[in-house]
Amino acid sequence: MIVVATDEEYKLAKKRFKHHLIIKTGVGGINVVSKLKRVPKWLKITNFGYVGSNNIPIGTEIRVGFCSHYHKTEYKEKAFVVGKPTDKIWCYTSDEFVEEYKLTDPVVFDMELAYILALGFKKVESIKIVSDNLSLKEYEENI
Repeated sequence: MIVVATDEEYKLAKKRFKHHLIIKTGVGGINVVSKLKRVPKWLKITNFGYVGSNNIPIGTEIRVGFCSHYHKTEYKEKAFVVGKPTDKIWCYTSDEFVEEYKLTDPVVFDMELAYILALGFKKVESIKIVSDNLSLKEYEENI
């Protein structure tokens, strides 16, 4: 099952994953939970879509290796392992569009993946395409 958030991601997924069930959740955690809460947790999910990045070039396709929720304040919260051991990119799921990140290690930002994982799905992979370098204007121009 392919899980996307937006209309643009849905169109791209239909071309790429021709014979798969594609579910569009809508953007953000509440939409993800509402759409996926009754889906059996044993199903394999491929989370596909666009992400922003602090320094990965626009247009680059990555596979997420780790995921956690992004907060402006620090506190401990569960992090998830996603994909294969060779997938080393961190995805931070935020509730808002991230336009500033001070660390230099390459990371990506989305608004859904941590919620998918927190729902308890066991077989999750995440394929993301960098749409912007933490710029809402770039995002809007590139999708």
